[in-house]
Amino acid sequence: MSALSIVQQAALRLGISSPTAVATSVDPQVLQLLALLNAEGIALAARTNWQALTVETSFVTVATEIQGSMATIAPGCKFVINDTIWNRDLRRPVFGPLAPQIWQQQKAMFMQGPWNQYRIVDGDIKFVPVPAAGQNCYFEYVSVNWAQSSGGTGQSSFLADSDTTLLDEEAMTLGLIWRWKQMKGFDFEIDGRAYDQYVTNLIGRDAAKPVLNGGMVAYDIYPGVYVPAGSWGT
Repeated sequence: MSALSIVQQAALRLGISSPTAVATSVDPQVLQLLALLNAEGIALAARTNWQALTVETSFVTVATEIQGSMATIAPGCKFVINDTIWNRDLRRPVFGPLAPQIWQQQKAMFMQGPWNQYRIVDGDIKFVPVPAAGQNCYFEYVSVNWAQSSGGTGQSSFLADSDTTLLDEEAMTLGLIWRWKQMKGFDFEIDGRAYDQYVTNLIGRDAAKPVLNGGMVAYDIYPGVYVPAGSWGT
């Protein structure tokens, strides 16, 4: 669904006039609907680490402290997912992010390492100690771009009627409905609860979920002799 179709669907459910255009409209109510829809997109994107907004990226190390600009390495990065930076050539993690105090301690020490550690500051990703050049590092991050143009360019808001969302369209529609009612001073509690329940269910089912096991580990196979279960004669 596009930005226009989401607004039209919400308008039909609200029993108000359904617009033929949104982004180019001069109608204050239609522009308000678009503003509320963008507010919903920002809020919904912040509810969890949606798989649709999770991006893998990579960079090649250089023999300097600054490894590059995050705007170039990870366009639209809201935050790096912790413990995902790995040097695939060395097959080991890049530890961090370091707190400012630990970073300054590391910078003051005569000996650094042996493990690379990182910090993001002033828009750059920095390594200590300085790594060797030419090593491939990969990591995952959550993007701010919950919308995209008709051509697939990521965006942090709807800018045109043909823009689409990477998030669940029904959630966007339900969110727009309760936000509009709240803004107009109408009773929105039932709509708000329905929206929250819908989004909670989405979060529980988004992507694959690991099995949390407080007792026996069901899937790990440890080194050793493996004897299949069964009846064995003496």
